[in-house]
Amino acid sequence: QGQLVESGGGLVQPGGSLRLSCAGAGFTLDYVAIGWFRQAPGKGREGVTCISASDSSTHYVDSVKGRFAVSRDSVKNTVYLEMNSLKPEDTAVYYCATHCAVNDYYEYGRFDLWGQGTLVTVSS
Repeated sequence: QGQLVESGGGLVQPGGSLRLSCAGAGFTLDYVAIGWFRQAPGKGREGVTCISASDSSTHYVDSVKGRFAVSRDSVKNTVYLEMNSLKPEDTAVYYCATHCAVNDYYEYGRFDLWGQGTLVTVSS
């Protein structure tokens, strides 16, 4: 079936940076849309970013635009989410998935996988 394996979360100070990784295990992430979602305490899941399957174009929710960047490394079979200028409101469990849902942009493939989630805590 394949899996998505996440890593990179942790505790950072406001203004700091983290890089999250979403690695494909058992299948290639090439030609697969990868979305990043987050769920803050007491809130629903929110689509944050997307990297498209077709051309690797990217989409970002307004609250992270200019601070976050998603990219794909085909050699490492990994999608990264670089998070800069982190704010306390970015605190959440972050998930990657094989589909996108951010703003009014949606992209779905033939299957639906989710990473296990990685906790990002932004606090002083």
